[in-house]
Amino acid sequence: MVASRWNMRRGYMHANEDKVDLARTIMKLVRHSKLECHSPTHNQRASTYNLKLKKDADDQSSVPSKFMGSPVDVLGDSVLLSPKSLFNAWADSLDRRAELRKEKLENELNGYRTNLIKESIRMGYNDFGDFYYSHGHLGDAFKNYVRTRDYCTTSKHITQMCLNVILVSIELGQFMHVSNYVGKAEQAPDSLDAVTVAKLRCASGLAQLEAKKYKLAARKFLETGIELGNNYSEVIAPQDVGTYGGLCALASFDRTELKNKVIDNINFRNFLELVPEVRELINDFYASRYASCLEYLESLKPNLLLDIHLYDHIEALYAQIRQKAIIQYTTPFISVKLPTMAEAFKTSVAELEKELEALITNNQIQARIDSHNKILYARHADQRNSTFQRALQTGREFDRDVRGMLLRANLIKHDYNQRSARKF
Repeated sequence: MVASRWNMRRGYMHANEDKVDLARTIMKLVRHSKLECHSPTHNQRASTYNLKLKKDADDQSSVPSKFMGSPVDVLGDSVLLSPKSLFNAWADSLDRRAELRKEKLENELNGYRTNLIKESIRMGYNDFGDFYYSHGHLGDAFKNYVRTRDYCTTSKHITQMCLNVILVSIELGQFMHVSNYVGKAEQAPDSLDAVTVAKLRCASGLAQLEAKKYKLAARKFLETGIELGNNYSEVIAPQDVGTYGGLCALASFDRTELKNKVIDNINFRNFLELVPEVRELINDFYASRYASCLEYLESLKPNLLLDIHLYDHIEALYAQIRQKAIIQYTTPFISVKLPTMAEAFKTSVAELEKELEALITNNQIQARIDSHNKILYARHADQRNSTFQRALQTGREFDRDVRGMLLRANLIKHDYNQRSARKF
């Protein structure tokens, strides 16, 4: 997915309209082939679309090769190339242009170093980072962005350097660097503007999500300001903030936190409005409409499995949300009929019984199951007995303390204490 993205970006930079049309067709073909592999629900639609794309590629390949310019002119105007040959020739022309651009940047940077102009050196490394980033060489882009740190003279420069490093680190999947540079940006002496703060919150949320710290990730996404808008579209969309924050909150927050920090959060509500399904499933979960909540989750799952950041966490998040729903369902009752509960969760009694057994084993539910009558009995503590036990324990502790105080008083009264030997 990353390779496809960078090949597309590389093609858009210097290609003319004809080149871009062919590149788009080829990259769409790659993208839909991946969708076909990873999402069963997209198989039929992706297969049909692939046939159309292949036909478009064949049609474009029959265009006379002269539109490609110098790489193919040597073959003559009448030569028709296959899509693969056409694409290779186009890619070679872009490689030559990239080399010329790189050589120019190197000459400029060497000049800046000779003149010892600190600001110009910083900009030179920045240009190199942008060059490598646009061509998909993320490792080299990371190194050049980091090198600008020694030439930063203002807080704005430091913040820009941190944002560049964060962007490349997210693409590389090195989320440890993301967390480190978010911290460095937040420690800048000057106050940050609202858009930059929102970007840092999103980046930190993604890092916590990757580390499977869902509660911390939820808090970061909930703190993201609406000023984010489309200003960080290369990393995350506003809809993604609502989706990531909502699902992580459902999996990790209790009812009170869910109400105060999510449902009543006016700022985060703006993000939830962009994803009505997530908003509705959160409201259904809080209102104990678990069947509707789980239906929304299942309808969202095929698309979420294609999400570049969330796909690896879907199963864990869904399991935690379902476990929380079961725990909340059983908490108010002394006994629950398993058939009624299974109907509420759209599952069979046997499957529900297995889930309850796992929760009881992990001490998440204090209950026992009557497998014969299919009833779950809660083990509520005997409040009367607990009160008496606490009173007796308090009495024993008081008696011990009083005896100790009397003993100490008598020892002091009779001067029965040991003095430490004096050291000479």
